[in-house]
Amino acid sequence: MDTEGKILLINKPLEWTSFDVVNKLRYKLKTKKIGHAGTLDPLATGLLIICTGKMTKQIEAYQAQEKEYTGTLVLGQSTPSHDRETAVVKTEDISSITEEQIRQTARTFIGTILQVPPQHSAIRINGKRAYELARKGKEADLKPREISIREFEITFIEKPFIKFKVVCSKGTYIRSLVRDYGVALGTVAYLSELCRTRIGDYKLADALTVDEIAPAVLPII
Repeated sequence: MDTEGKILLINKPLEWTSFDVVNKLRYKLKTKKIGHAGTLDPLATGLLIICTGKMTKQIEAYQAQEKEYTGTLVLGQSTPSHDRETAVVKTEDISSITEEQIRQTARTFIGTILQVPPQHSAIRINGKRAYELARKGKEADLKPREISIREFEITFIEKPFIKFKVVCSKGTYIRSLVRDYGVALGTVAYLSELCRTRIGDYKLADALTVDEIAPAVLPII
């Protein structure tokens, strides 16, 4: 038995919460000491680092590492959650927005910026999750946070759909980045797809699915 614990790279499936992954692996590996480093929203897929045993002490260190994402945004449409969790409530004409504007505006976000988290987030305000208030039609008082965007590259344009790649610091909400990007273009936008492809030096290409993890090939902590 490996008492030092394990780091598992998991490819989180669509519509699973990060806690769903942890709970499934807790059962499969028959361990109580297990956690994840960096939450992914249910509608996001991609790399999730799972730590077991004594490696759970390293969770904060993994969470602090740089993240890389690929995704798709919908320009000229908005939802209250800034993703597909809620329905489109606003549509605007984007016919005058050029491809050069779309690419140039993305570059203006590179560097250290202030970002307000989305109302539909898990941030606690006076003991309540922000998304709990949002679902009741109330707004939480969310303060701007300093984040760093190292890359924001537009990789494909077929309006209203825009594909992108982002490399960013801990604490960055891609939904908020997409929201603010739409505003900077003089319109609105929401996130329709998101995949985390890297955390620090750990890559999605090296990750396994939950079904591929088995006690027979891993130490039981």
